[in-house]
Amino acid sequence: MNVELITRDDLKQFKSELILKLKQIFKPETALNKQWLRSAEVRKLLKISAGTLQNLRINGTLPFRKIGSIMYYAYNDIVRVMEEGGGK
Repeated sequence: MNVELITRDDLKQFKSELILKLKQIFKPETALNKQWLRSAEVRKLLKISAGTLQNLRINGTLPFRKIGSIMYYAYNDIVRVMEEGGGK
């Protein structure tokens, strides 16, 4: 059985690398290069169900615009919800 010790410096390096990767994933340019996303894109991005997205709309957590029968969500609003943890 091999035992590996993890130092605080190792954890700090891991944290820095993780934050860098997350910033690359969630920066605005990565969001399909769109300012507005459709419901299916939002569900995929947030990994939520249609019912959860509906609840976010109903309780006002995630603002949306409806054009015809299609609902659109501003990418900046999605990022804000993610940063706030989904609650108002």
